[in-house]
Amino acid sequence: MDRLDLKVGFSCNCRCNFCVQGDKRLEFKDKSTEELKKVIEQNFKSGIKQIVFTGGECTIRKDILPLVRHAKETGYGTIQIQTNGRMFYYKSFCSLMVEAGATEFSLSIHGPCAEIHDSLTRVPGAFEQVVRGIRNLKSLGQYVMTNTVITRQNYKSLPALAGLLVSLDVDQFQFAFVHISGTAAKNKQIIVPRKSDVMPYVKEGLDIGIKSGKKVMTEAIPYCFMAGYEDYVAEKIIPSTRVEEATWTIEDYTQYRVNEGKTKSQKCSECLYYKVCEGPWKEYPELFGWDEFMPVLKIK
Repeated sequence: MDRLDLKVGFSCNCRCNFCVQGDKRLEFKDKSTEELKKVIEQNFKSGIKQIVFTGGECTIRKDILPLVRHAKETGYGTIQIQTNGRMFYYKSFCSLMVEAGATEFSLSIHGPCAEIHDSLTRVPGAFEQVVRGIRNLKSLGQYVMTNTVITRQNYKSLPALAGLLVSLDVDQFQFAFVHISGTAAKNKQIIVPRKSDVMPYVKEGLDIGIKSGKKVMTEAIPYCFMAGYEDYVAEKIIPSTRVEEATWTIEDYTQYRVNEGKTKSQKCSECLYYKVCEGPWKEYPELFGWDEFMPVLKIK
């Protein structure tokens, strides 16, 4: 394994109506400081040198700075903070996180304006906070990437969001198709768009980033939708990852995605990308069927 995805707990200061974690915040207590330190040490001893702090929302833990510092002192070379970005509104917090040892920051942003972002996160003011957070981190010379969950409410605004992210000088941005699980499953009729509808806007957004020299990726969008954009499929570059979940461990997240999380149809076997494509999350064809998925028989 190359990377540890450490879920520190599922408490969160947002209530996103597409959250894949759903009601875990009600089902599982956040892990203690000592529990997390042991996990950090054990995974490093197994040979893992990269760690991602995630949740829930990891930055609202009172012990997050000592935990990040512990990861640095343990020896991790890459320490990524995966966050909704709200705490980074405070530049002093940004500085403390950098001093503690964080090397990468992955912030979630789901629209180019407060109207869209705040309605999806269900927190007034969240957009202003994450945008300020990006500016703060970039002013400190940090590597900033963003993740956007593609929903019915925001897909037409992806090009505008890409323009905003370029203007904010993020280093990387990603568009990830909503996973119909957790809260997203409860809201699927109003949250989940068809992949064929979103693709013109996804590609236009990618083009804006590509022309500006940014690293851009998509996630959970199979190759048959990505004609001409095959180099921007994130699954081909995601490092091998162990996920420390609530009370269990996913030893190999790639194998989990391929063998349990995603699926392919019989006609997918005809596709030139069959061996490298993971297919969609299995819940998508359960909702919409397979008519949109057309095997790639030749590369144009």
